[in-house]
Amino acid sequence: MEKNIITLAIETSCDETSCAVLRGGREVLSNVISSQIEIHRKFGGVVPEVASRKHIESINSIIQQALDEAKIGFSDVDIVGVTRGPGLVGALLVGISSAKAIAYGLNVPLVGVNHIEGHICANYITHSDLKPPFTCLVVSGGHTYLVQANSYTDYEMIGRTRDDAAGEAFDKVARSLGLPYPGGPLIDKMSYEGNRKAIDFPRPCLDEKGYDFSFSGLKTAVLNYLNHAKQMGEEIVVEDVAASFQQAAIEVLVEKSIKLALERKSKTIVLAGGVAANTGLRNLLESRGKEEGIEIKYPSTILCTDNAAMIGSAAYFNYIDGFTSNFDLNVEPNLELGVK
Repeated sequence: MEKNIITLAIETSCDETSCAVLRGGREVLSNVISSQIEIHRKFGGVVPEVASRKHIESINSIIQQALDEAKIGFSDVDIVGVTRGPGLVGALLVGISSAKAIAYGLNVPLVGVNHIEGHICANYITHSDLKPPFTCLVVSGGHTYLVQANSYTDYEMIGRTRDDAAGEAFDKVARSLGLPYPGGPLIDKMSYEGNRKAIDFPRPCLDEKGYDFSFSGLKTAVLNYLNHAKQMGEEIVVEDVAASFQQAAIEVLVEKSIKLALERKSKTIVLAGGVAANTGLRNLLESRGKEEGIEIKYPSTILCTDNAAMIGSAAYFNYIDGFTSNFDLNVEPNLELGVK
């Protein structure tokens, strides 16, 4: 592989405006992230129109900052990578418009990237020795997938959520407990203060033969428990609810992942996505991996959430594999993993 290729990457799929510069797809020269969490917190979640407007306000300065931190100029850029989906339409358009303008002006290749593929590729940055094939669990606010990575650009979808994504369930349960947005990290933190065996919440799909997930029923079970306790005047120990919910959710994620890895004879399971930062999930997966002789890898925490470095890595591997985009590239808000 060509290790000296310089990639300028842009990520604006949701509420982070990010630009990064990479060398060779694994070496991060800069990774600038401007988060909108404080803006959206007062709404209890991301407001698409607000997110789009903030991207427009921030994108030019973020791109320049990324170049400055990498100590390069536009003339040093070999390819431009950008998220084309999935994500919020307006937010994605800001990134794609900027990437097109830069690639056209520099006369360099443009590479549209699948956001989920980017999350997987974040592991190539953290782990310089990681190579396909491997089993991958993608868990985020919008997606929950079990994937078999056959190569750097070939991803076989094995299982997915039938309803709520894992991260979405975490945030909704957190809101029902009165925790601020984003609630997932707070659930994880509180789980260490509670008893994970206090409440026997269901483990949906755990005993099914397939690899799909379902978190809507688990979320509903938590809401029903809270409503019943309030009606009966019973004390609600928030820490116990958080711990018991998290344990139920991560047991399903972990056992399905282990099962697939054993079936495919994978020596490695890779975690990806925002929920990959969840310490309970990491610890349980590492424990089960050790029992089964399977190595567990996950990105550094900053690379778990949305960032342009992961997009740059995915762009590089797609470019090396011969894939580039035309300038009629459009956003794909519901883009499926594996679609070029």
